[in-house]
Amino acid sequence: MAKPEVRRGEFVLSDHAAGAIAYLTFIPAIFFLVLEQYKRNSYVRYHSWQSILLSLGAFAVNIVVAFLLVFALLFSPRLHLVVWRAIELFWLAVWVACVVNAAMGKRFRLPVIGELAEQQAKKQARDFA
Repeated sequence: MAKPEVRRGEFVLSDHAAGAIAYLTFIPAIFFLVLEQYKRNSYVRYHSWQSILLSLGAFAVNIVVAFLLVFALLFSPRLHLVVWRAIELFWLAVWVACVVNAAMGKRFRLPVIGELAEQQAKKQARDFA
């Protein structure tokens, strides 16, 4: 992997660090897709897109589950709490797996989201060519 040219006073993250940081929230992921030094890197681009799509997917699933759990509240407040905590633990586990794998240099591919991220990263690469 070729090292990018670094000018004096410029801070450049490694590919692995940038890939992991992309998962902190969707905000760094968007920055990495816009900043010149990272947007041409397929590894960082892939993890940025996967982070954005994971955030959108988690948001959509949480909205749907929240509406469904309103009905669970009618029957059992404990059921509501248990299900909600289980879903939040699931998202935490997925997030940790993404961060750790990106930091280790792996293209960890989530089902469905990983394929879409790969397509977006390749589409963006064609735009540069």
